[in-house]
Amino acid sequence: MRNTQYAGLTLSRLTLGTVQFGLDYGIANRVGQPTYETARDIIACAYESGVNCLDTAAAYGTSEEVLGKALAELSIADKITIATKINHLDPSLSASDADAIVEDCVKTSLKRLNLDVLPICMFHTESNFLEYADSLAKLKARGLVKQIGSSTMTPDATLEIVRSGLAEVVQIPSSILDRRFTSSGLLDEAAGRGVAVFVRSIYLQGLLLMPEQDIHPQLADVIPVRRTLSSLAANAGISLAELAVRYLLGIPGIASLVIGVDTLDQMRENAALFSKGPLVPDLHAAVTQAVPDLPERILAPTNWPKRV
Repeated sequence: MRNTQYAGLTLSRLTLGTVQFGLDYGIANRVGQPTYETARDIIACAYESGVNCLDTAAAYGTSEEVLGKALAELSIADKITIATKINHLDPSLSASDADAIVEDCVKTSLKRLNLDVLPICMFHTESNFLEYADSLAKLKARGLVKQIGSSTMTPDATLEIVRSGLAEVVQIPSSILDRRFTSSGLLDEAAGRGVAVFVRSIYLQGLLLMPEQDIHPQLADVIPVRRTLSSLAANAGISLAELAVRYLLGIPGIASLVIGVDTLDQMRENAALFSKGPLVPDLHAAVTQAVPDLPERILAPTNWPKRV
């Protein structure tokens, strides 16, 4: 597994997303929430494959507890960088109330994860960082958190956070289908400021890979694009999942890709994909040319029909 250096951290190019360990998650998830034993085995496999970063959040059900228990049982807690997130905060808090709530959130995550210090702690929403970043910065100054930042939804807010001088980490949604962030100049700006960029939703919460007949009619505009990408992948002798991963690995400025898995086999498959590195330049260029600018009703899962 290849590593990158950002914000004083050595990060594996693959970060294991663990929302599935605490919740049923993802429109392509057909097996439900893994058992604790399965989650522990996935973490062990990830570590053995060179993965040294796990992504979680207070909002991910029992995910933090699962990680805390599993990392202790596997005796690898000191070898893993955990990135967690604070629950959404009300936008009308006073500074003192925000300080108290953020501190309580951090201490609760520390307890659940069995850690003395959070390696990475982010706000779960970009608006919360823009309003309450000072509250998290104070905890960093006290040594409860090493690196701070935010999960984000929009390029403009992400750029504002990167330029704030307070964030060392941002987590953005991007994929082979969604280049709103990667084509905006954001990655160059982040790299210039030493901010680590994590990319989540690289399969667009399963929409890229799920069986075509299962795609909701209101998301059907993605089907011809998927077919084109599938043809490019088939001509290259690789899967669509491999095309998606290796395309993003070829974009400079991305520190790590966050991928969640439900089974041990999926973990092994993803580790194998990452070991192959980026696409060759001609194929990367062909993919870029093949994907149009899709509407946000497809690219932003918050806009999907509720029954999806």
